[in-house]
Amino acid sequence: MTRNGLPRSRREQQGVVLVVALVFLLLLTLMALVASGRSLLQERMAGAMRSAMQAQWSAETALRGAEWQLFQGNAVPCYDSSRTVGSTVLNFRHATGWFTTGGTSYRPMDYTSVGGVNALAYNPVYIIEYLGPDRLPGQGASQAVEVGQSGASTGMAYMYRITARATGGNPNIIRVVESTFAATVLESCGLS
Repeated sequence: MTRNGLPRSRREQQGVVLVVALVFLLLLTLMALVASGRSLLQERMAGAMRSAMQAQWSAETALRGAEWQLFQGNAVPCYDSSRTVGSTVLNFRHATGWFTTGGTSYRPMDYTSVGGVNALAYNPVYIIEYLGPDRLPGQGASQAVEVGQSGASTGMAYMYRITARATGGNPNIIRVVESTFAATVLESCGLS
């Protein structure tokens, strides 16, 4: 026995406990780093998903706005694609990046200056193409040809293809949506 009353072997440190504690601390640190990395990755994925949904909603909004203008019979800028599709229309429909040449900006308001997390990188744009006339369902060839009398239904519809492009909050996320719309009023399409 020594002065303290403890045996000599218990009083002296061998160093194994210190090494085991340091290894355990290192493992805990690595686990914390991996967990925070996964959390950051999930945050980025959620942000990208939100931006993609914003882009989808924005494109759908522009598409429905263009359809509403055709339905109302408002004068809208459109391209005559009933015979051939022009290069401006093809480039607008198939571009991989943000492309606005030939498109009409959908701007009931400026979506880029909304502020906060709801702002879009760019305002949505759309393009309208006239595809040609078509008979409404249930209307035979014996019915009125095209022009009705005193506003009566003519049995004709005019087909339009509407393509809308939009981004979310991130300008790298682009969504393109397209619809075919039958209007009862013929718009004069002077763009090419």
